[in-house]
Amino acid sequence: MMYQTTLLRTSTLALLALTTSVLATAAQPQALVYRGPSACQGCPEAVAKLLQGSPSKFTVTYVGPKEDTQLSADSLSKVDVFAMPGGPDLNSAYSELSSRQTDLRNFVQNGGRYLGFCLGAFLAGSSPGFGLLPSGAGATSERQQTNAQVKSSKDTIIQVDWTFRSTVSTFDKGTTANSQWVYFQDGAVITGLNDNSTVLGRYSQNGDVAASLTPYGKGWVALTGPHPEATSDWYQAYRLNNPDGIKFDIGYDFVNAAMQAGPLPTGSTGTGSAKPTSSSESGWTSLGRGRGRTTLQNPIGMLVRGLTRLFLPS
Repeated sequence: MMYQTTLLRTSTLALLALTTSVLATAAQPQALVYRGPSACQGCPEAVAKLLQGSPSKFTVTYVGPKEDTQLSADSLSKVDVFAMPGGPDLNSAYSELSSRQTDLRNFVQNGGRYLGFCLGAFLAGSSPGFGLLPSGAGATSERQQTNAQVKSSKDTIIQVDWTFRSTVSTFDKGTTANSQWVYFQDGAVITGLNDNSTVLGRYSQNGDVAASLTPYGKGWVALTGPHPEATSDWYQAYRLNNPDGIKFDIGYDFVNAAMQAGPLPTGSTGTGSAKPTSSSESGWTSLGRGRGRTTLQNPIGMLVRGLTRLFLPS
């Protein structure tokens, strides 16, 4: 009898270990990163590295004309995030990706996260763009704004005041880090934000919005004009020096802010200009999509708790 009890306990522990492993895999968020003609060299890889190195430890899949995975409603339905990196030209990028606009809008509408870096921020607007920003909001060139710190389109660095939405490295949640140097190349400023929008960072010299988080349906749109994902080879290529050192605190917080964003207050709207799309219309099937984790309310979690109570009483 003792042998049977021990065997049962050992089998239960093995099952719990296997289930925990399955849960850990399920909890790891998935991201699509665009890599194609519209992206600048090294930009998709830098975004992927930021996502993989972030506290959420994303699994990244590249999508693009020459990639194994194409950008589509089906590929989007399997992930939490779509990330659009920097690139050289807004018009050509929109021309290339406009056929996927409905898929992207449905993806965010139903709980996904859109992360736009530089060109990706411009593409979230509507001139041209995917129309993912609230009515009246838009993305335009910061270098053309009054009292802009950078007036040229050359690769350089710029200062931002960043308010952390999570605790990252030496920065506590709620801390505003002023005059932080970040890589910059003709980046966007986000204008016309409404009360449901969150300003993540501002350009230090004129206070323009450098990074924002806005709702769109059940999902969220996180945009940054500067490049908090820039790696050391970017700086080396243009002989630039970052006085603060090359670090990713702001980039990680940018990702965290998007992933941790919760539902809007009752009565608020985050639908932007698009008509809400049902989950059945978009092919959205995953539980907890866009949150980057699986809760114990799912069947596997319930099984773990049930087995624990049955076979491993305290």
